Amino acid sequence: MHTSPRKLRLVADMVRKMEPAKAVEVLTVTPKLASKDLEKAIKTVLANAKNQGLDASKLTFKKIEINESTKMRRFRAGTRGRVKPYKKRMSHIKIVLTDDLSSKLKVKSAKLEKANKKEGGKQTEVVMDNSAKKAKK
Repeated sequence: MHTSPRKLRLVADMVRKMEPAKAVEVLTVTPKLASKDLEKAIKTVLANAKNQGLDASKLTFKKIEINESTKMRRFRAGTRGRVKPYKKRMSHIKIVLTDDLSSKLKVKSAKLEKANKKEGGKQTEVVMDNSAKKAKK
C-alpha cells in the first residue's frame, strides 16, 4: 500500500482486538486515510475466507502485521538548482484470521487458575478437547 507503516500501525492498533466484521464497520467511519487501505485488506481476507468455506461470523484476528516495504526515492527542488532527496515509504499488510477458539480458552484457563489460587490452592486441570473446555477437580 502507498501508506507509510507508521500511519497504518495507528489504525491497526485500534482494530486489533475487534472481530473482523466489526473492524470493517469502524474503519468506514474512521477519519484517517490509512483506514481505507486497511479496510480494503480486511475485506479481501474475509472474501478469501468465505471462498474457502469458513463462516465469517466465527473468525477472529490472529495477527495483524504492518511491515515496511520498499521506499520510493524522490527529490524536491532546493535552492540554487540543488535537490533535496526524500523517501516515500510504503508498507506490507499481513492479516491472519483464525476460527480456533483455543486462544480464548487459554485466557479463560489462566483466569480460572488465578481464581483457584485465591480460593485456597485447589488444583484444577483444564483440558481443551475439540474447542470445548472441561474442568476436572
